[in-house]
Amino acid sequence: MTVTDIAIVGVGKIARDQHVPAISGNTSFRLAATVSAHSCLDGIENFPTLDQLLAARADIAALALCMPPQARYEAAAKAIAAGRHVLLEKPPGATIAEVEALVRMAEARNVALFATWHSRFAGAVEPARLWLRDKRVRHVSVVWKEDVRRWHPGQAWIWQPGGLGVFDPGINALSIVTRILPAPFHLVSSTLEFPDGREAPIAAKLRFAGKGGFAVEADFDWRQTGPQTWDIEVETDAGTLLLKSGGAEMHIDGRETQQWGDVEYSAIYRRFAELIATRSIDADLSPLTHVADAFMLGRRVTGEAFEE
Repeated sequence: MTVTDIAIVGVGKIARDQHVPAISGNTSFRLAATVSAHSCLDGIENFPTLDQLLAARADIAALALCMPPQARYEAAAKAIAAGRHVLLEKPPGATIAEVEALVRMAEARNVALFATWHSRFAGAVEPARLWLRDKRVRHVSVVWKEDVRRWHPGQAWIWQPGGLGVFDPGINALSIVTRILPAPFHLVSSTLEFPDGREAPIAAKLRFAGKGGFAVEADFDWRQTGPQTWDIEVETDAGTLLLKSGGAEMHIDGRETQQWGDVEYSAIYRRFAELIATRSIDADLSPLTHVADAFMLGRRVTGEAFEE
């Protein structure tokens, strides 16, 4: 079995909570180094900058980029130019154009590029897609509400341009919906609530029109305390499908069919190993396109100030 040495660039909460365990549990990878100016992992070589890692460790074939999206393009471009395979944490970049440019670079350099959408790898997502594939969709309701203080404590970048605000979690819902629905849909209206003094929204209400006449309505909010809500309900001509807990549970007509554990990042790294083996690209930008459309069509309202 071929083992690929990989480095994590950006050693923050998502890297520690998800990427490190997923890499450790995958025999196709060996965590060989990290890149961070302010943090490190015990027993793992750390470089203050990506340039230093690329110059010193030609043996490291793959990089997982876990820094905020505003800085991801420059890092990915350097890595691809150096012939390294690249995994992009979601969202894959701050703009659609820069990710499209990375795809062209990876094609020219013949390296793997993986724009990950971790929620697509939740256990119920593929079963839901298979159940829906021959159904006529009538209506879709998405309710994605969580507590930003719990999941992004002290992370100022999420409130800056390119940080996406509530769309940082909301794009997870969109990544699932774009995967499971049997017909495409497009945005027709959006209302974005910006806290006073912030540059990214804390809440959003979206309405989409789907091919064949169905509607998709999404309600995103970053102010929910207590139990968190990550639900997608799809009404069809043959019953109602409900995904709960971010895609970890599936219910058909109120009956639970199965529950899955936390399998998303282990599945991501299995997919990345496949892409590396074939030097392939997996970069679906449809979730990011819907977010960009929400900003373009968005009716902006200002809410009360939000403080950590």
